[in-house]
Amino acid sequence: MTDEQIIELYFARQEQAISKSAEKYGSYCHTIAMNVLSDTLDAEECVNDTWVRAWREIPPQRPSVLRLFFGRITRNLALDRYRRNHAARRHHYEVSLSELEECIPMREEDSGRLTELFNEFFGLLEKEERTLFILRYWHGHSVKGLSKAFRISENAVSLRLMRTREKLRAFLNERGYTL
Repeated sequence: MTDEQIIELYFARQEQAISKSAEKYGSYCHTIAMNVLSDTLDAEECVNDTWVRAWREIPPQRPSVLRLFFGRITRNLALDRYRRNHAARRHHYEVSLSELEECIPMREEDSGRLTELFNEFFGLLEKEERTLFILRYWHGHSVKGLSKAFRISENAVSLRLMRTREKLRAFLNERGYTL
């Protein structure tokens, strides 16, 4: 079933929209939630909550990329749950977010423009550099996990990520976005 057909099911308020969403994107959303939470039960709850949230948001929203729409919802739900569960402890995902705070201006009014700039920036990166960055900062993979996946040392992963963050900071500064 295509994304557009799934969206039409939501607009028609047919419950089949949820089962088709789960069938097509459940594994993707579960991976995102697991990377943030590292707990199967909490991840499953977040994924289930994703479908409930999607049911409430479609309509009126009509996502242009359904996969990213579900991913964003899952990620936000997982982050909320993580904060509740680990209020006093520091987790690798929290560490990764704090790394990004150094180079990304967090102004809500700029989110659309920043999305355009990120897409432009990612287009400038080599594939492996882009993949490392996205896996670390969007999907929440740990440096240790990336080290194993890419068969390079943890130090090499950290160094590459630091260099990419510096490139991002310079790129955003060139376009008028400063902290």
